[in-house]
Amino acid sequence: MSKFDFVPKPIKYSEFYPLTVFVVKWVVICVLVGILAGSASAFFLYSLEWAGNWRENNIWIISLLPLGGFAVGMLYYHFGREVEAGNNLIIEQIQTPKKPIQFIMAPLVLFGTIVTHFFGGSAGREGTAVQMGGALADQFTKLFRLRPRDRKILLVCGVSAGFASVFGTPLAGAIFGLEFILIGRMRYEALVPSFFAAIIADYVTTLWGAHHTHYAVPELLLLDPGTLLYAIIAGVAFGFCGRLFSLSMHFCSKMFKKIKFPPLRPVLGGVIVAVAVYAIGTTKYIGLGVPVIEQSFHDQLPPYDFLVKLAFTVVTLGAGFKGGEVTPLFFLGATLGNALHLFIPLPMALLAAMGFVAVFAGASNTPLACMMMGLELFGMDAGIYIGVACVVSYLFSGHSGIYNSQVIGSTKHIFFGREKGERLGSVAEIRKKKKKDNNSACGSEVVNL
Repeated sequence: MSKFDFVPKPIKYSEFYPLTVFVVKWVVICVLVGILAGSASAFFLYSLEWAGNWRENNIWIISLLPLGGFAVGMLYYHFGREVEAGNNLIIEQIQTPKKPIQFIMAPLVLFGTIVTHFFGGSAGREGTAVQMGGALADQFTKLFRLRPRDRKILLVCGVSAGFASVFGTPLAGAIFGLEFILIGRMRYEALVPSFFAAIIADYVTTLWGAHHTHYAVPELLLLDPGTLLYAIIAGVAFGFCGRLFSLSMHFCSKMFKKIKFPPLRPVLGGVIVAVAVYAIGTTKYIGLGVPVIEQSFHDQLPPYDFLVKLAFTVVTLGAGFKGGEVTPLFFLGATLGNALHLFIPLPMALLAAMGFVAVFAGASNTPLACMMMGLELFGMDAGIYIGVACVVSYLFSGHSGIYNSQVIGSTKHIFFGREKGERLGSVAEIRKKKKKDNNSACGSEVVNL
């Protein structure tokens, strides 16, 4: 036999044993997580539909929004202080596991979100589904005696299951759970469990008969240098919108925290929102806003719609009402895309679809999950435009986001290299310190001269 002949090595079947055990173990866990998260999401979706319909048929209930806010505030003040951080708490537990998340997070956020929508607040549903999924999943930590590294995977599964089941996008949900913890990085050790949990949870929600909103992009253009440029310009606008929403949310929350007694914060926020609703004479900017989102795909809307929805949402959530940011971000993106149709010669439905996911991509720093969501919701034909919009939006939103606990795994530009490894919530202080150091250095140079 020549020394150049290739002799394949015998397969070591022993290496497949731990892989098989890993898959079987997580399939079992993911079935349990998927059933719980999917069932919780189905109940949540039915409850939201009931709350929204009842409110729209009884507009007077909006005047009681401050009372609903006080009820939510008191519940969290007495029973939910340890879980009030919501999605940020889940992110922190995945990054540095400590004690398991209390089960009470799930019923509290469920009740708080339904109250918010019932009385007329402007909020979404992603935050609720993610928190329910994470809290329910974490209850298996003690049952299966999971080690910290396995607990991280378990929490990712809960997040993926909640996100996938509430929006009907299992692939986007699976990627979201892997992507939203670290900016610019993904947790591939949880790849298989995350997909199992998302798919099972979405399937269970469907079995319960819960339905999701479907959208269509009937008119598309072939990609050429001109349409690519327009897509990039739109992506920049979507990124700035996501950044504006994130910064406004954190600023508004900071202002409301000046009220020392937490239950009074949503009372004031409820007064502001209720008065604004009656002043403008429409309920289009409260609740989920799905009818307006659907309308943005085929009717020209007032170009200021996204700004009004932004204001209603940041006051509602900043004051301490419960709910998610994602559906309002869908509203912002779709209506902004609709407004851009006045200036950008791309089809209205396509711009609305691009904005629908791209503003969320910029605000949540999850471009891959948002691209996948765009493909699941709007089809492959719109994929190139959606992909361009998402990645450009992600870049131009900068180091900002709706989740302050996100860690910057990879900076968006080398200019921000000093911020790598830091949480988004500390970026402002880092930049302030950097500016102070630069000013001090300049002062020293002047003195030396």
